[in-house]
Amino acid sequence: MSDRLRALFDRLRANNRAAFITYIAAGDPTPARTADYVRELVAHGADIVELGLAFSDPLADGPVNAAAAERALRAGATLPVVLDLVRSIRRTLDIPIVLYSYLNPLLAPGFGRAMRRISAAGVDGVLILDLPADEAAPYLPDLRRAGVAPIFLVAPTSTDERMRRIARAADGFVYCVSRTGVTGARRTWSADARVVLRRMRRHTALPLALGFGISSPDQATEAARWADAVVVGSALVERLARMERGEEAPGAVWAWVGAMADAIHSARRSSPP
Repeated sequence: MSDRLRALFDRLRANNRAAFITYIAAGDPTPARTADYVRELVAHGADIVELGLAFSDPLADGPVNAAAAERALRAGATLPVVLDLVRSIRRTLDIPIVLYSYLNPLLAPGFGRAMRRISAAGVDGVLILDLPADEAAPYLPDLRRAGVAPIFLVAPTSTDERMRRIARAADGFVYCVSRTGVTGARRTWSADARVVLRRMRRHTALPLALGFGISSPDQATEAARWADAVVVGSALVERLARMERGEEAPGAVWAWVGAMADAIHSARRSSPP
């Protein structure tokens, strides 16, 4: 696990608090605006920032995140541009940064070279959406040599055997999906969320993050009682897009982010999942 991720989760565990992970598309609407977003997110309580590397065929993404990826591609958010963005963020912020990507953009420069560049820029972990743990063995040595934590998704439909494979391959944290399907905000809470956390906890002591569909402080509170981290993505991306179109005031957006952070940080998990 990267030093930044380890230190963060150790500190939060000591205070019985969950981490607030925010997802945004790197380069949407421009790399400079993304850097502004990251600074505001941290100022309003984000503990980890997940940056999405735009890809032309984002199969795991719902319409909100797919549209953000399209805008980022139009803004020229290639891997080198995104790594320049990370380096600019690192000049003033030391929070953990996770890159959310598909495999193809990381293969283009050579996977080992990409991991070395990602690490040198200051990225702590990589979640590769289309690389399941049972196909990751050829890539894990490059990740580990670079000191980049491999992060994997666990779904409610994952078998115990797949969970065991994920536990052996993962580092940093495990991303538990609250429901099946693509990314996107939901108004109702999935009963599968608690089950997938409980099942995965049998296989690993790594922190467990919960995401996909969390869009309100009430949902965030519920998630933070059971998970070690709560991921908020599509709801945030949609609000930022509305802000850029002049449909929502910046103050309202950042107040919502602060409310989500307060909900996550003030929740107390009643018992281990």
